[in-house]
Amino acid sequence: MEKVIGQVIDRSYRVVERMTLDIAVIGEHGDVLGRGWALNECSIENSDRSRVLDATLEVDFRPVSSFGCDGVLISTPTGSTAYAFSAGGPVMWPQLDAILVVPNNAHALFAKPLVVAPTSTVAVESERQTTQATAVMDGQRRLTVPSGSRVEVVRGERPVRWVRLDDRPFTDRLVDKFQLPVSGWRGPRGS
Repeated sequence: MEKVIGQVIDRSYRVVERMTLDIAVIGEHGDVLGRGWALNECSIENSDRSRVLDATLEVDFRPVSSFGCDGVLISTPTGSTAYAFSAGGPVMWPQLDAILVVPNNAHALFAKPLVVAPTSTVAVESERQTTQATAVMDGQRRLTVPSGSRVEVVRGERPVRWVRLDDRPFTDRLVDKFQLPVSGWRGPRGS
């Protein structure tokens, strides 16, 4: 603790910005039913865990695929090593400027993760005949998604700024976080 306080007093730290997501639940008639934000991800899930979520995935106001699934995860690069990774998504370096979309246990031939532009609008529409869904932001905050409505996710207007006290590269932090085996590595070869 003493070392950390000293670094803050000496201003020997750096501030990094992390992308966030803005989330809106839009009703059948275009009315906004709720808004939220996420640093890691927004998970759209069926509220009735005994049934699948019947969803249509849309990117930039164009349909991509419809499927039944446990949910759809829409993640930032920061969140790519959390829930989205557990659901089969790729790890994205935090310096990337992109949005990750990961269908969670989808019953479909095409339900692979997508990496889309940071300027994209990603939407998940629920079918009218299904039970209501829930949009869960960072596993904490929840918005109700009535049957027949949609969740729209865009890059957040405000990034999160956080303090890094070390200069360790993301690769080293990733290896530590997942306890990846790297024995035998010798590094770049000289000429």
